[in-house]
Amino acid sequence: MDWMGPLTEIRTFYSIREIQEIVEETINQHKMLLEDYSHWLGTLLRSPESSKDHDWAKKTAELQKILKSGGGRKGGKKEEKPSVSTEWVEFKDLSLCADDFGEVEIIFEAIENLKNKVDRFEKVKNTLVELERYGLGKNVIYVAYIRDGIPEKIAFKPRKEKDASKKFQFMANFPTIKNL
Repeated sequence: MDWMGPLTEIRTFYSIREIQEIVEETINQHKMLLEDYSHWLGTLLRSPESSKDHDWAKKTAELQKILKSGGGRKGGKKEEKPSVSTEWVEFKDLSLCADDFGEVEIIFEAIENLKNKVDRFEKVKNTLVELERYGLGKNVIYVAYIRDGIPEKIAFKPRKEKDASKKFQFMANFPTIKNL
């Protein structure tokens, strides 16, 4: 999974099964990443420095509570970052933190985002299974709109088998030199 790759794209598929395989592969990649981050977070939380610091444990519990409750975001209002007592400074388009707890906060947030993304992928996967049950034709091309790596819209169009064979015809003349 290349994090710098296209997050919004349009792809053509030749079967629902092909889309399902891509979605399942992405789910597995996200789950492995989620597991890695969870181990990383566990290591940080069990470190000797953090276990001695009472404020650290308090901040961790507060952050976990905020993220599990959705960060206190409401309807159409602008998204705000959870307010934990970590010192974040805005520098142009980035938030910077020199607090020891900043790393933990980033990992917590990444884990929650990955969990949400895996849930969205699972819903898409289940929808694709239902679509396959409806028996969509074999002579259909699926054009998928993928945003943030997740298929959101699929357009169907019939395959044009006759045109395809003409499109891929190879014609060439090869000149030969006569032996003297």
